[in-house]
Amino acid sequence: MSAHYFNPQEMINKTIIFDERPAASVASSFHVSYGIDKNFLFGCGVSITSVLLHNNDVSFVFHVFIDAIPEADIQRLAQLAKSYRTCIQIHLVNCERLKALPTTKNWSIAMYFRFVIADYFIDQQDKILYLDADIACQGNLKPLITMDLANNVAAVVTERDANWWSLRGQSLQCNELEKGYFNSGVLLINTLAWAQESVSAKAMSMLADKAIVSRLTYMDQDILNLIL
Repeated sequence: MSAHYFNPQEMINKTIIFDERPAASVASSFHVSYGIDKNFLFGCGVSITSVLLHNNDVSFVFHVFIDAIPEADIQRLAQLAKSYRTCIQIHLVNCERLKALPTTKNWSIAMYFRFVIADYFIDQQDKILYLDADIACQGNLKPLITMDLANNVAAVVTERDANWWSLRGQSLQCNELEKGYFNSGVLLINTLAWAQESVSAKAMSMLADKAIVSRLTYMDQDILNLIL
C-alpha cells in the first residue's frame, strides 16, 4: 500500500454513484476526474458530455469532487449517466484541511481538490485523467488511455510559449521553468509516482510557506510546476 497525504476516508464525506454502464465494459473503464465547486457544475457537465461524444467506443467512470451540490444538479448528472450509459460518481469533499490554504477572487479552495483526487486514486487506479471543468474534448482520448507514463508523475500540456515560461520562471524564482511551464487543467496522473514523490505533501508544505505563497500567481498551477 502507498501512503496518502489526504486520506480518502477523512477527505470524502459521501459518494453518490450513478452507474449505467453495460456489465461487459466495467472492467475496462477509464477514470476521468474533476474538482469543482457549484459554480462550475454546468461546465463540468458540458466537459463530460464532450468526452462521451468523441469517445463512444470507450467506457468511462467520471468522478466529480465537489464540496456541496444541489439536489437538482445531482439529478442532472444522474440523467447524464443514464443517457450515455456511463458511470458518474459524485464525491462530497470535507474541506476542513483545505480552509487555511490561500485562495483568490477567481479561484476557491476547489482548485486544491486535484491534490485530494490524486491521493484518492492511489492503490485504486494506476493512471487517471484530471480535467478542469472548462476543458472541452474535441477528439479521441485513446492516446492518453494507452500512454505509458513509466516513472513520470504526470503527462502535462505546456502553456503558451518560451517567453511566458521565462516570465513564470523569474516570478517563481525557478530557472528550470524556462524549459517549460505547464497548465494544470489537464493532468494525466501516474498515481504510484505521485505517491512516491509525495506531491500532495510537498504542495501543502509549500502553500504554508508565506515566502513561497507571495510569489504565486496561479496557486495550484504554480505549485505543481515548482514540484514537477
